[in-house]
Amino acid sequence: MSNDQDTPVQPSGLRLERFLPYRLSVLSNRVSNAISQAYGARFHLTIPAWRVMAILGRFPDLSAAELVEQTAMDKVAISRAVSSLLKHDYISRSEDPLDRRRQVLNLSALGRSVYERIVPLAQQYENDLVASLSDEERKQLDSLIEKLMVRAKAWSEHGLTDE
Repeated sequence: MSNDQDTPVQPSGLRLERFLPYRLSVLSNRVSNAISQAYGARFHLTIPAWRVMAILGRFPDLSAAELVEQTAMDKVAISRAVSSLLKHDYISRSEDPLDRRRQVLNLSALGRSVYERIVPLAQQYENDLVASLSDEERKQLDSLIEKLMVRAKAWSEHGLTDE
């Protein structure tokens, strides 16, 4: 039996448009894409590159592996972002003085300047996004996200269980 292109084929019970992981991904993509329009072309930054800069702006002296852990992004995306940021002189890479085998990444002076220009834009987008929520809803959202983050981190560390 052929499928009409207008009729989605889904396993019984799965309504993708109501599936929480899908909805969170779409929300994240829409917000990230909107924010990246404000800084992307102007500063030659992709979304992954901005995420790396944002993490390094908050947590200096991280290795690429630590960036993978902090962002939950894959190694290839981090590697590409780091290469692009190094090429544009937004970050620097140096040897860790306490462990010469470890390379640490930091914002350069130019990177810090760009970071400080983008942060207010990102915060403005965040404020606008949550403006439709009451103070209580914002607190609830924050609490719910924290609970989901703990659970998702446990999955990544211990695997998904049937319990």
